[in-house]
Amino acid sequence: MFSRLQLAKKYLHYYFTASNGKGHGIHSPFVFDFVKNVLNDNKHYLCYKAVELLRARLLHDSRLIAVQDMGAGSAITTGRQRKISAIARHAVKPKKFGQLLFRIIRYYQPRTIIELGTSLGITTSYLALASPSSSVITLEGASTVADIAKQQFKKLSLNNIQLREGDFNDTLLSSLSELETIDFAFIDGNHRKQPALQYFQMLSAKINNASILIFDDIHWSAEMEEAWEIIKADPLVTLSIDLFFIGLIFFRNDFKIKQHFVINF
Repeated sequence: MFSRLQLAKKYLHYYFTASNGKGHGIHSPFVFDFVKNVLNDNKHYLCYKAVELLRARLLHDSRLIAVQDMGAGSAITTGRQRKISAIARHAVKPKKFGQLLFRIIRYYQPRTIIELGTSLGITTSYLALASPSSSVITLEGASTVADIAKQQFKKLSLNNIQLREGDFNDTLLSSLSELETIDFAFIDGNHRKQPALQYFQMLSAKINNASILIFDDIHWSAEMEEAWEIIKADPLVTLSIDLFFIGLIFFRNDFKIKQHFVINF
């Protein structure tokens, strides 16, 4: 993984070279619409408060739990015993991105949603609340963390979530075997090149014209950047949007040529 200094330098380069986050100079009607109606949707949706209240409580939860990390690990929290507050602080997607995922789901209304990496369930809650009629399958490798997530779902009375515990290689394969197609997937569970590429191949076998795949931490390490470039170059991919901390992949066949955008967010 990159050091904090390396990551900061990369972010500054992104910040000063990315396209304007207001949509100026973006000639793709689809991307302009995304920027205008999703990226820059500043409405305060009612459920934001409920989810962020849960986050605040988790940030003050000093209980220790045993965690088996099956991914690339954390740059901050290490060891088998971790405080719930530390997981909430360092392993849960920030409010800015959780709410962006909410808006993406709300706007495009995918029916089948998969999340790789439930963590404490905060991001999952945003996904589920954005479209209560959609089916959300979320995968978590650590059973103790999954137990905390289930408690959050119960507090929000979320009934459209299926949480599956175990190694992603097993749970993703079995989940995909039950589905005809995947409309939306958020990959946030193993920040390494080969697993990221493997998950992409597995998910892309079930995509449709409107499918959206979102990869977390695409600039977290050199190998994640390599994975991102390989995914962008895949013949099935027609559009990518780099928001630095996450990357969006689209498969729409109405685009005549591949389009790749780096947009300030």
